[in-house]
Parts: sequence; C-alpha cells; structure tokens
Amino acid sequence: MDLNEFNRLPADDARTALRPCLDVDRWIDGVVEARPYPDAESAVEAARTSANPLSDDEINQAMSHHPRIGEKSKGSGAEAAHSSREQAGLGALGGDVQKRLAAGNAAYEERFDRVFLIRAAGRDPEEILGELNRRMANTAADELAEVGEQLIQIAALRLEGLLV
Repeated sequence: MDLNEFNRLPADDARTALRPCLDVDRWIDGVVEARPYPDAESAVEAARTSANPLSDDEINQAMSHHPRIGEKSKGSGAEAAHSSREQAGLGALGGDVQKRLAAGNAAYEERFDRVFLIRAAGRDPEEILGELNRRMANTAADELAEVGEQLIQIAALRLEGLLV
C-alpha cells in the first residue's frame, strides 16, 4: 500500500491496516483522523505524536503482541511478520549472545514482570544487550515510560514500511 491508497481507505479499513503497527485504539484513531497526509513523513510524524505518551493500560495492551527479543514471533499474522523483519537484523545469534539475551530477558521479566521491548531495527545484538543492562537500573515508572517510547518508535517504523 502506498500513501495515496492509505489516504483513500475507508476509516475502518485504515484502522485495520494500522492495528499491527500498534494495537492502541487512541493511536489508531489519531493517525486515521489526521488523514489525508501530504507525504509519508507527515504520516510517520503523526505516528510518533498521536498518542505520545501512551497510558499504562495502552502499553500493557500493546505489549501482549510482542515476542521476547531474540525469539521468533508466534503466529502468522501481520504483527508476527513485522516482528520477524525487525529482528532479522540480529542475524543468527551466536551461542554466547543467545545465552546472554536469554539470561537478560529472564532477569528483566523477573524485575519488571513483562518482556523486554526495544526497537530492534537498526540495532545489533551488543547494542540491544547494552540497552537491556542499562534499563535494568530503571525504576518501574521510568521503565514503563521507556517501553511506551519504544512502542511508539516501533509503530512509526511499521507505518513507514506500510506506506512504501
């Protein structure tokens, strides 16, 4: 789909197209209602600002669709395809990196009671591990805010990919 097609979609169809980017109704409604966009950059900017910051409930809802970093997404829907593409840049993880990610994921889940979420696109495994370690020192409130920001970054990248 390109930008012109997205701008012309009926509102319900546009909402359906956006849901795999970020399953947050307020975000979806904001992006749909701001159409038509003059260019893809304007649509992506709307994706970044439409629902920022996300509420705790919105973050929890959106998180239910994200796999652990370094693991394959379950399912065959659009969200699973997005996740697979985003994590493809990690390549085949070596044993040491895989073990460190698994240990970091487990420690993070123990500390924050959710999977570790990070925009994987454009990051290598060492950078992701560094961010995981840094974020372990966050307070629960600071970490929730970071998760919300990561969700927004992921949504903007997914929308950009949708409109190309």
